Amino acid sequence: MEEFEGSSSAKKTKTIYISTVISIALVLLMTGLLGLILVHAKNLSNYVKENIVLNIIVNDGAKDVDILNLKKQIDGNPYVLNTQYVSKELAARNLTKEMGEDFVDFLGYNPLLSSIDVYMKAEYANNNSINAFSNQLTKNPLIKEVIYQKSLIDMVNQNIRGIGLVILAFAAILLIIAIALINNTIRLAIYSQRFLIKSMQLVGATKNFIRKPFMTYGILHGFLAGLIAIILLLGILYLAQNQVPEIILLRNWFEFGLVFAAVVGIGILISGLSTYFAVSKFLSLKIYDLYR
Repeated sequence: MEEFEGSSSAKKTKTIYISTVISIALVLLMTGLLGLILVHAKNLSNYVKENIVLNIIVNDGAKDVDILNLKKQIDGNPYVLNTQYVSKELAARNLTKEMGEDFVDFLGYNPLLSSIDVYMKAEYANNNSINAFSNQLTKNPLIKEVIYQKSLIDMVNQNIRGIGLVILAFAAILLIIAIALINNTIRLAIYSQRFLIKSMQLVGATKNFIRKPFMTYGILHGFLAGLIAIILLLGILYLAQNQVPEIILLRNWFEFGLVFAAVVGIGILISGLSTYFAVSKFLSLKIYDLYR
């Protein structure tokens, strides 16, 4: 009979631990998903900003050597991500493809000018930085004008800023919910062990001695839940990239690694702290309070 009761108790404890790990893993999965959304949103905003193009129109008659030297100087600017030289011949070919007819033959000459397409770094893709950069460029006698869409840049930055604030607010709310859910899950698991905790205390075990095994299991459960959440997140990433191949452009494994590390860290931290406070609560209760 005693063996049966011991076996039943062990199975019950194991079931509680497994359900606790699964519950924490699901909460961490949602937290990790939000982290991946934040990373992808950041990379998408950078991708959009870094594809805003500035057209630097070069004066007619400028030599190719001088234009290439100008391009090299622009490449060295800290604001610039990369540049592309578009000769007047290449510009004419590109326009012919878009129009579907050869306008050069019709006009008898090529009216287009050579240009340098400039792509800014994401942190400088705003009108203030671009205006300062443009004013600096127009002092060069080789440059006729700098063309870019101010309204488009403003719209892109405003939309990205607004979306970023919404996502951050949602992230803060979800993190609070995650902490509350994990804490409640741990408290329920410890609640089922309240009589064991009190029994150990009554036979003279110190509080630290009683806490130690529970803390060990709590940290272990947080770690295992984090690993399970990471495996699920990798599966979701794989499925997402199969469904939307273009999402590979936003992939950054270093940032993903930080998200995965944060998921495990959050699992360990919240699980460990929740276990500590839950055990401490039952250690401070009187025997008759355990039945309430």
